[in-house]
Amino acid sequence: MTAADLSAMLPPLLPRLWAFALRISGDQHDAEDLVQRACVRALERAHQLQPGTAPLSWMFSIVQSTWINELRARSVRGRSGMDWDDDFLETVADPAARTPEQNVMDGQIVKAVQRLPESQRVVMLLVGVEGLSYKEAAEALGVPIGTIMSRLSRARQAIGALFSDLKEERVHSAAISKDQGA
Repeated sequence: MTAADLSAMLPPLLPRLWAFALRISGDQHDAEDLVQRACVRALERAHQLQPGTAPLSWMFSIVQSTWINELRARSVRGRSGMDWDDDFLETVADPAARTPEQNVMDGQIVKAVQRLPESQRVVMLLVGVEGLSYKEAAEALGVPIGTIMSRLSRARQAIGALFSDLKEERVHSAAISKDQGA
């Protein structure tokens, strides 16, 4: 593939690349820089895109590796910041116009995913949010498909356990409130 061919393919991929970059970086400006650096890197290496490889998966791989390189550089420089900006998340319009209850649940899910280890979080984002198949996610991250399945399973278990704990806390709080009212 040539850089010209790839540059024609990139514009429709940019929204998904930016959303993925925002999710892994947690910062709007970092996400913009990350997508820009990934696009430049991809255009420089367009000849490396193998026939049969989905350009979106290939670009997710480049975004991920570029982010890992950025994190390493930050740790060397002694500054690291991966705090999620909840205020920015609330400014992103939801085209499905969800109910307030759904928005609360979405916020809880986002926080649960943020608590996952990096390797599980990235797999959850690629498969659960971006809709990549296990095979595509494995190609994007350069790991065996079994690793993807294992990380995704552990991530789902961790999130399930967290929500189970939250449910128990609500039941316990309701019981205490009921007892105090009697």
